[in-house]
Amino acid sequence: MKPSNSDGLAGEMQSPPSAGRRISRSLRLICLIVSILSLAFLIAYVTHWASQQVGLAELKASGHQRLDLYSASLEREISKYAYFPAALGLERDFLDLLLDARLTGKVNRYLEELNERAGALVIYIMNRNGRVLASSNWRRPDSFVGEDLSFRPYFRDAMASGRGHFFGIGTTKGEPGYYLSSGLVAGGNVIGVGVVKVSLEQLEKSWTTVEAPVFVTDGNGVIFLSSVPAWKFSTLRPLDEKTREAFDQSLRYNRRSLQSLGIRDVASRDPSLKLVLLPPQSRDGTTVSVYPIAGKFLVHTKQLPDSDWTLTVLSNLEQVDDISLIRAAVAGTSTVLLCILVIMFIDRRRHLQDQLAARKALQKAHDELEIKVNERTRDLSGANRKLQEEVAERTRAERTLREAQDELIQAGKLAVIGQLSASVVHELNQPLAALRTLSSNTARFLERGDETTARANLERIAQLVDRMGQITGQLKAFARKSTGKAQPVVIRQVVDSAVALLEQRLRNAKIDLTVRFPEMSGTVWCDANRLEQVMVNLIGNAIDAVAGTPASAIEIAAERHGGMIRLAIRDHGPGVSQEAQDRLFEPFFTTKAEGLGLGLGLAISAGIVNDFGGTLTGANHPEGGAVFTLEIPVTQEDDGE
Repeated sequence: MKPSNSDGLAGEMQSPPSAGRRISRSLRLICLIVSILSLAFLIAYVTHWASQQVGLAELKASGHQRLDLYSASLEREISKYAYFPAALGLERDFLDLLLDARLTGKVNRYLEELNERAGALVIYIMNRNGRVLASSNWRRPDSFVGEDLSFRPYFRDAMASGRGHFFGIGTTKGEPGYYLSSGLVAGGNVIGVGVVKVSLEQLEKSWTTVEAPVFVTDGNGVIFLSSVPAWKFSTLRPLDEKTREAFDQSLRYNRRSLQSLGIRDVASRDPSLKLVLLPPQSRDGTTVSVYPIAGKFLVHTKQLPDSDWTLTVLSNLEQVDDISLIRAAVAGTSTVLLCILVIMFIDRRRHLQDQLAARKALQKAHDELEIKVNERTRDLSGANRKLQEEVAERTRAERTLREAQDELIQAGKLAVIGQLSASVVHELNQPLAALRTLSSNTARFLERGDETTARANLERIAQLVDRMGQITGQLKAFARKSTGKAQPVVIRQVVDSAVALLEQRLRNAKIDLTVRFPEMSGTVWCDANRLEQVMVNLIGNAIDAVAGTPASAIEIAAERHGGMIRLAIRDHGPGVSQEAQDRLFEPFFTTKAEGLGLGLGLAISAGIVNDFGGTLTGANHPEGGAVFTLEIPVTQEDDGE
């Protein structure tokens, strides 16, 4: 092969691609990216849908299990007294009372003793006209004796069919309860009615600890039993005037307003599933923290036997939605990564094939050019020297880059050290000036022979040196890396250290700081350095909140609350908006101006306190400003006190 042909081949291999080839390659790349994203979106959508179906099926199964469990507990609670009204008809004294009113005192005492043993709210006997002749609460000011309760449905049902049951609110004391009634028969005729009123409050209390909201409604959709107190005596739908008039006549709910709960139906792809949406605010503004009472829920209902009652369990869909979104995101991301891996594998395989082909071509060229090695030695030597120069130049560039990076890192370190030292220098300026003055004066006093004054100056110098040592010691202790191990810590000392670190900011901002600690040891179980970081963050936020306000004041108060120390940091600033309250501890959320905060302080502080087994909450104070409450468990020694 001639040298000119070899040079031509090399020139052909090194020629740049044409504009058409570049455009075609760009279009292929765009199509590939769009295809990968479309496939990832499709897989994520399918995964989200499948996860939703699986989650709804599991939620539906668990909801039915809860329905069976709650209905069994309700039926068991009622069945304990189901036999009781009928048993009243077996007592001869009750039948005699309906014929002879002189037995009222004897029957009252008997009913009182019977009610104490049975554990019911009240037991009473009514004549056929609906008037109460004897009652277990005859001694109390709200006694039923003499009242006309003929308008009550349980009385009319017992007179008509021999038995009745009814849930309502008492007209005398306004106490809700479940009424069980039975006709008292003598000579084949119903001559009176025996009534037992029982409380279902204990059952409701047990429901408040369950994992999902549960309530019981009557045939008109009125909630009369609920694990959420705010929902009690509200309705699933607005009541018409006819129903309200019937309630007013029977005083079933003692003229309660019976406002609608505001539940709205949500469309579902599966007709067998009923979804509803609850408004974010409860009817009376109360808050329940055991489980969410707002959002989208899956409804499970069960008709209770021998009544028009309906038991309803609401299963929150938030967890199902969150898990579905996470799985969809993981599936989509995994699809993208898998496609990238496949493309890399294909590209590597193609690259290896190209390398193999190039190696064969080079081997062939080597065989052809072997006879010309001597002629090209000088050219190759020159190329080698050029390559070495390029390598040396690249090495110098890399060294320069590393030096620049080191300088940037060092500059960052110096910036941090400057921020920390600025406060220390400001604090040490006055003691240093005083040391200079005192040392000069001491020398003059020694020259004059005034040893007493000189000694006093030396003592003052020692005090100033101690003060400077405290300032630097506090900064050193705060900068020390935390061990991460919990140990007994006196919380007052931690607060004092944090205040001392921020003393210069407080003085510059002219902020009045008040610290109130009761007479207690206040030893908590935590890591002192991490707790001090939390206090510095909270007090620093309070300083920012009151800066520039007329009432520049911050209050820190501590108290013992059971096995916890409750520490409140309150500022007299403008307070926190409702939107900010909902997102206080959300990472990267901040109310400060751009560039003044990352929004991580409260989130990190809450995580630190949670690690100690405590809590950190924030709210607006009733008298103005914001207050952050920190609760930390005390040590076992303090807990024993």
